[in-house]
Amino acid sequence: MAGLGDIVQKAFYLGVGLAAAAGEQAGEKFSSIGVQAQKLADEMVAKGEITTEEARKLVDDMVKSAQQQNLNQSQPKNTERAQKTNEPRRIEIVSDGDTSPSSQSPEHISDMRKQVEALQEELKRMKNS
Repeated sequence: MAGLGDIVQKAFYLGVGLAAAAGEQAGEKFSSIGVQAQKLADEMVAKGEITTEEARKLVDDMVKSAQQQNLNQSQPKNTERAQKTNEPRRIEIVSDGDTSPSSQSPEHISDMRKQVEALQEELKRMKNS
């Protein structure tokens, strides 16, 4: 079983190495974005289009934007939606059957209302427990 321990150890080191390499590449990309943004800002300052304070703010905003875009791409979309609101998602029910008013009897509508009320009560009980 000593061979299994070596394999597990090598797999662990491989994972750590891959994570370190990915972090290093991301750092290089962010630094290159910062360098490019700084060059652009320096050119604009030299032309007199913006002040040095505006240039500093522009560079900071560009780097933050790149970092935020990277974070947004790595997060699942469902997590984003859940973070934006705590409200349940609305569902529209579409029926293929005949839904004309004449096809629905008052008894049928009354039964449906009772079912909805029962479901609402059950939902309230589930939330409270």
